[in-house]
Amino acid sequence: MSANVVGFTILLVGIGLVIGKILRLNVKFFSKFFLPSSVIAGLLFLLLGPEVLGRFIPYEYGVFTGPIIEVMSSMPGMLISVIFAGLFIGKTIPNVKEIWLTAGPQISFGQTLAWGQYVFGIIVTALLLTPVFGISPMAGALIEIGFEGGHGTAAGLASTFEDLGFEAGADLAMGLATVGVISGVMFGVLLINWGVRKQKTAYLSEPASFDENELRGVIDLENRPSSGQMTVSPQSIEPLALHVGVIGIAIIIGKVLLEGLILIENATWASNGGMAIFAYIPLFPMAMLGGVILQIILDKFDKDHLIDREMIKRLQGLALDFLVLTAIATLSLRVIGANIGPFLILALVGIIWNIFGFLVLARKMIPKNWFERGIGDFGQSMGMTAIGLMLIRIVDSENQTKAMEAFGYKQLLFEPFVGGGVMTAISVPLIYNFGVVPVFIFVSIMLVFWLLLGILYFGKKELK
Repeated sequence: MSANVVGFTILLVGIGLVIGKILRLNVKFFSKFFLPSSVIAGLLFLLLGPEVLGRFIPYEYGVFTGPIIEVMSSMPGMLISVIFAGLFIGKTIPNVKEIWLTAGPQISFGQTLAWGQYVFGIIVTALLLTPVFGISPMAGALIEIGFEGGHGTAAGLASTFEDLGFEAGADLAMGLATVGVISGVMFGVLLINWGVRKQKTAYLSEPASFDENELRGVIDLENRPSSGQMTVSPQSIEPLALHVGVIGIAIIIGKVLLEGLILIENATWASNGGMAIFAYIPLFPMAMLGGVILQIILDKFDKDHLIDREMIKRLQGLALDFLVLTAIATLSLRVIGANIGPFLILALVGIIWNIFGFLVLARKMIPKNWFERGIGDFGQSMGMTAIGLMLIRIVDSENQTKAMEAFGYKQLLFEPFVGGGVMTAISVPLIYNFGVVPVFIFVSIMLVFWLLLGILYFGKKELK
């Protein structure tokens, strides 16, 4: 693959994001439902690519070329490591007690939603999808991977699905992630309007009304925040380049950790054809751990505070936009079409469970301001943290319920495990190696644990 093709593809994706933003600015449907520009552009590229336009014109790849599609297909797997490596870099990691007291209800509720996606996904797969449609039992993990994990996780696990002989899993997970993003916004807004009418909200007394700029995703000129601080002089190194390098170090640390675990595995339980687990784990959860290790080092030795959290977040946002666009653009509609029955059933089960969890369980697990604090977890459980943040902002724009703070703390004890964390990464290999029944027992135990913890402990606890 020539460097020219890679460079041109990156430019093309950037242009696509601009087109997506223009459409968001001018098409009311897109702005009304707060669809990210990356999703809009990804759907546009999908229509113009080999899966749609390529079927109706003499050119197999639509308006693109084979090498460009190949580069776009490889980008999500790389970019997800950038996103996860930066999760904790530049962030002061509070002690576990502080996180637990502030965000405990959110942690238990979010964990309940995540483990429930495994439980009901495995149930419907074992009882219906595998016997009727002949789909792999590994499909039981797809709801959590697609909804809770999102596009990045689905893309990052593509090689794992391929190695385990379930190539369709990556495209089905990607399709579920797209359904999750769109339905998360739609159902989230509907639930908020229902909550206002039924007086479930603490501060919002009428359906949320956004001005034109907010709907179009434009920040008012006088309210535009800084996108990051220049912590070093460009004479020595460009600040953005420094932060890119820091993320690279975190990924390398994760890569070394992963290769070390694989070596240990190959020398012990996986030797002589034994069962392997780490060999199927993608890089991104280890890159997250690499970021934690790097931040611990920085806390001790970076006396000049050279790393700016906002700069890291901008790089994560850049990687996420590129990831979502390229992941959707290279989605295989043929695979989804060939498995349309299981796909629709999994999507429906995931949506029903998340809505049930919010309407029934959230109020039992979050004793104060359950609507404001629970709606963010609902949005995240449908596919994107950004949706959760947006929904919280609609119902609690001035953060009077501390929902935003609790939601942020929650991620520290949530994302390392589910929603793209370690369990998400190993769930498919676990089903492959141990079968459905042991994994089902394990996820059911975890669901019951977090459910009871939320209802019997946090549900009866006084919150500030």
